Amino acid sequence: MTDENYRPLFFHRILITIDEDDKPSTARAFRFALTMARDYGAELGIASVMESDDISIYESLMPAKLHERREHLMNIVKAYAERAHEFGVTNVRSIVSEGGDVDDVILQQIVPDFQPDLIVCGADVDFASHGHPGAIGLRLTKKSDVSVIVIR
Repeated sequence: MTDENYRPLFFHRILITIDEDDKPSTARAFRFALTMARDYGAELGIASVMESDDISIYESLMPAKLHERREHLMNIVKAYAERAHEFGVTNVRSIVSEGGDVDDVILQQIVPDFQPDLIVCGADVDFASHGHPGAIGLRLTKKSDVSVIVIR
């Protein structure tokens, strides 16, 4: 019988979180997730959350404006999915959600649906829109039941 401590650890479902407010950090995390997904032959979920805090009260009263913002976010995630296919990742799923706190939406809506065994996110070091640098990655790490890798 093989000792469990010496068996390779592989991830089969990787979830990358896309934050358009922090493109440099997201770009590094995306490169890491692409490499892992391609090399492991893993399914890659590319997720982004439309934050309710980013929508003004005025915009929330305009269905056309909300639809426009949703479409914009879906196009961003779709572009990331196309880049993943070009990189050689064969199984890619685009995921767009919306709600309050990004970490809560990811953990309560996206994770149960996608069921990743690894979450990859950027460190929020270049644009601290979420209170302080690294806030979302830190909260995901603390709250998640699956492995989380935060890329700087």
